[in-house]
Amino acid sequence: MAKVKVGVMGYGVIGQRLADGVACQGDMELIGVVDVAPTLALRALAEKGMPFKLFCAVPDNICKLEDAGIPVAGTVDDLLGQVNVVLDATSAGIGRKNKEIYKERGLKAIFQGGEKNDIADTFFHGYANYEKGVGKDYLKLTSCNTTGLIRAVDCLDRAVGVERVAITIIRRCADPGDTQRGLVDVALVEPVPNHQAVDLMTIMPHIDATGVLVHVPTTHGHIISVVATPKKSISKEEILHIFGQHPRIRVVKIKDGFDSNAAMFRYARDLGNPRGDMYEIALFEETVAFSGDNILFSINIPQEAVVIPESVDAIRACMEMQTAREEAVSLTNKYLGLKARGN
Repeated sequence: MAKVKVGVMGYGVIGQRLADGVACQGDMELIGVVDVAPTLALRALAEKGMPFKLFCAVPDNICKLEDAGIPVAGTVDDLLGQVNVVLDATSAGIGRKNKEIYKERGLKAIFQGGEKNDIADTFFHGYANYEKGVGKDYLKLTSCNTTGLIRAVDCLDRAVGVERVAITIIRRCADPGDTQRGLVDVALVEPVPNHQAVDLMTIMPHIDATGVLVHVPTTHGHIISVVATPKKSISKEEILHIFGQHPRIRVVKIKDGFDSNAAMFRYARDLGNPRGDMYEIALFEETVAFSGDNILFSINIPQEAVVIPESVDAIRACMEMQTAREEAVSLTNKYLGLKARGN
């Protein structure tokens, strides 16, 4: 079977990581990435020897890129003429305009969490509703927090069933380098319910969810505390075993030094992961507890890379590379090096 040909539109925080993730897949071919100006990310790409071809979204800007020493392989039209599907990682709102171009060319596209849900045929998560994305033309990924949250809730739900969840999100205020944002000495509270709880119910309508979100002045990782009401009783040991068998969940111990979002980021760097990325969410073992029948636990969300596995799942679904969820996510996990670590 011929490899599915993929293009990445936008080479920013998510686009860089999407390109890396697709390039790892043995049954996909990354044709190239699209951007518009000589950003730091593109300058770094050039210094690394251009492992990915760059196509320019604005032909008049090609000279600016080349003057900066960044080779350009062609225009966005050149890229779109070579691909089967586009991963759109442009700024919120741009994807909706791009969709009209994709429609004209008969191309499938996958949009990131910044776009409105109605841009797509299916609001998609690789583990929770893979089958609903199979064969669809346009899919939209959940946000980073929602992606990690659904991973954990879906894992528990498939084991014992979940009736409802209440979540508290401690959200980093900005990505590293986002100097235009400046929350300092403040914890900013949003109204209930937060969008992640609403989005979870959209993906998993059988679960009643609500939650509060608090922005804090950090840049690496979110922390989500979950209170889940199970349909069946389960022990702490069984919960840890279930989470430990999930390739996209890393069970960690506070006593071992995994006591914060910063510790997880540092560990990813010490592992030698590019950019300090981690595809897995981290579940803190010592936070698993009970309040009556309710299960409590907390997870760390590595916001810059967590959506990459589910984005690759989305390619598999819309292109009908695999119609069964288990086969699709297993292949994505294999190529990304994700595996169950046990507990």
